[in-house]
Amino acid sequence: MKNDDSIKVGISIGDLNGIGCEVILKTFEDNRMLELCTPVIFGSTKVINYQRKMLDMNLAYNGIDSAVKVVPGKFNVVNVWKETPNIEPGKETEEGGKYAFLSLKAAVTALKNGEIDVLVTAPINKHNIQSEEFKFPGHTDYLAQELEGEALMFMVTNDLKVGLLTDHVPVKEVSNKITPKLVEGKINKIYNSLVQDFRVRKPKIAVLGINPHTGDNGVIGKEDDEVLRPVINKINDSGKLVYGPYAADSFFGSGLHHQFDAILASYHDQGLIPFKTLSFGKGVNYTAGLSKVRTSPDHGTAFEIAGKGEANHKSFEEAVFTAISIYRNREEYNELTKNPLEKATGKL
Repeated sequence: MKNDDSIKVGISIGDLNGIGCEVILKTFEDNRMLELCTPVIFGSTKVINYQRKMLDMNLAYNGIDSAVKVVPGKFNVVNVWKETPNIEPGKETEEGGKYAFLSLKAAVTALKNGEIDVLVTAPINKHNIQSEEFKFPGHTDYLAQELEGEALMFMVTNDLKVGLLTDHVPVKEVSNKITPKLVEGKINKIYNSLVQDFRVRKPKIAVLGINPHTGDNGVIGKEDDEVLRPVINKINDSGKLVYGPYAADSFFGSGLHHQFDAILASYHDQGLIPFKTLSFGKGVNYTAGLSKVRTSPDHGTAFEIAGKGEANHKSFEEAVFTAISIYRNREEYNELTKNPLEKATGKL
């Protein structure tokens, strides 16, 4: 297992006109962060210089042309491009999307090649990043393709974890996309993530209903009775502690969420509105279900405050902490679950 200070945290800088660079710089302005990990920012020293001057920061950095040249314990900036982008804080521009993707692409390549250990992504603008190479509703689907997994959008804090059955899809398409196979797969991903990534020995998972009042016995809709309940019963029969479906309107307000290790919501706003209400600024978006660890803050580009020095970096800082913690937990889990013969001999 690696020591904390050797964990390389790769960081994509997001939209150059948003608050991505600001929250990155504010996070690592605290020198204690460099004792915890080695940050590797994928962008350019010219961009970092511009942002430092704009924010009146003196954070020292180490400019390199490849992630393989990272210096441990330093704030490393990989020069992904040599030209000087036009930065217009607060504006949605084509350039902003172009360089956000170049940063993300380089960071993901480094992650796949083992040049960094985890990835933390600063916010992108989902509209201007669209291109021939990026035709996705967000980071999650792109990462699922690149890392060849079935991703789960998992919003997490220390005491609240909310997963989504469907994430960035129109509300009118939600019920059609929720199938028994999807429900079973997402529940199992949450269960496995809780065990491997968060060290929960016997997870308890709650599933929120699709329809108001979980369909009221078919009066408001049949999906809860015909899709959710049979899958929940099947998984329960296998010995896993999965309960529901629960009526979503009263679940969080009644405090029921405190009784579970994670909650599976049916669609984006059903899960994220209560999550962000209860934990905004402290939450982390974790992409579970992949072979590599990726986290991000729970906010967007915040164009309205970009360039003003007003951005709160705490969620980004938490995203860094969470990525490191999950990485260590996975390594420990893999070590503990190795074949005993393999441990003893080094091979089977």
